[in-house]
Amino acid sequence: MYQDLLDKKKTIAVVGLGYVGLPIALEFGKHFKVIGYDIKEDRVEMMRNNIDPSKELEASAFDRKDITFTADPEDLRSAHFFVVAVPTPVDGHKVPNLNPVLGASKALGKVLKKGDYVIYESTVYPGCTEEDCVPILEELSGLKVGEDFKVGYSPERINPGDKKNTIANIIKIVSGCDEESLDEIAKVYEKIIIPGVYRAETIKVAEAAKVIENTQRDLNISFVNELAIIFSKMGINTQDVINAAGTKWNFIKYRPGLVGGHCIGVDPYYLTYKSKQLGYDPQVILSGRRINDSMPNFVASKTVQHMIKEGKDPKDTKVLVMGITFKENVSDIRNSKVADLVHELAQFSVTVEIHDPHANTDEVNHEYSLNLVAEIGKDYDAIIAAVNHEEYLKLDADYFKSIMTDPPILVDIKSMYYKRINTDEMIYWSL
Repeated sequence: MYQDLLDKKKTIAVVGLGYVGLPIALEFGKHFKVIGYDIKEDRVEMMRNNIDPSKELEASAFDRKDITFTADPEDLRSAHFFVVAVPTPVDGHKVPNLNPVLGASKALGKVLKKGDYVIYESTVYPGCTEEDCVPILEELSGLKVGEDFKVGYSPERINPGDKKNTIANIIKIVSGCDEESLDEIAKVYEKIIIPGVYRAETIKVAEAAKVIENTQRDLNISFVNELAIIFSKMGINTQDVINAAGTKWNFIKYRPGLVGGHCIGVDPYYLTYKSKQLGYDPQVILSGRRINDSMPNFVASKTVQHMIKEGKDPKDTKVLVMGITFKENVSDIRNSKVADLVHELAQFSVTVEIHDPHANTDEVNHEYSLNLVAEIGKDYDAIIAAVNHEEYLKLDADYFKSIMTDPPILVDIKSMYYKRINTDEMIYWSL
């Protein structure tokens, strides 16, 4: 397979061209013949015009790539090495929504041929590839895995907004259904991954490795979030405590914050879902999730408490929330906990204005029924600095005082202005 792909006798198809799939497709396009497939024609048309809908890649990233973009599933018939990079979210009840990955499996099952390979990159629970996806491929294709076609799993490791740790610069985990498939899959990925690949013993091991990467971060952040709640009651600054503790060589400086996005805030539920199916009710993981999911309410409550203390009636106040994307300097608003924060403030009858230089107004309105303001206004009773976009980092106390009523109240979730704000000038609170 690898040699035929290298000689361009066979073709790679990347299914799903979001923040994961598009960079992979373009990297493969440097060396192989590639079909980039997405179900959304409008997104495909943008990529045909060298535009990344996720706003992560420059137009130059499309240059000199052997790639054809399509929204027609029939075009997949000419491919032989399929890479599935579709979203794997959770529903409103925190249950894994496998519809995208199962839908992709159905589409591939209809075009699968003898000798083909299917590699999944979407984050799933251990066992999903072999127990949920492979049966669909076999049923619709009439072929047998291992004998007629091969499968593998190579979890994505893309960090949105990170221009240093790009896909080509991060070690890639690869796995296959047998030794032959593992070797072929590894060679294909080694062609585009500079530091090389790690060959996992089984597909389940690779799936588990991915899901615990973000679960570990989620738990560590939940710990410092709980510390922030405790220290707030004690009247001490969490950042001061972390900096002091950080003088010990083995203390890891995790920072408190809102844990959203489509990875850290989602992946743990895939692991706990499977764990419950097997009869074990996770304790630590779900406890961490509960803490992190409660933080929007905590921040909203603290903001309102500060306003009430200063004689500002919540129903007569206007609060500015700076930033709604799930992290800094990206346009992605999926699973934004800032949106939860805004809705929590609304429960206190607070009037909220949201500003974000990176988010798309229509997407925010469609996803959360919220509107963005194009320009930051004045006469705010409090400001919540929620996302540390580079545009916000340069702001100072004089600016905030100029757009707030007295006394000015600044809630700094990401500690952007830690040690930069004189508490004699305004009321300053951070996680």
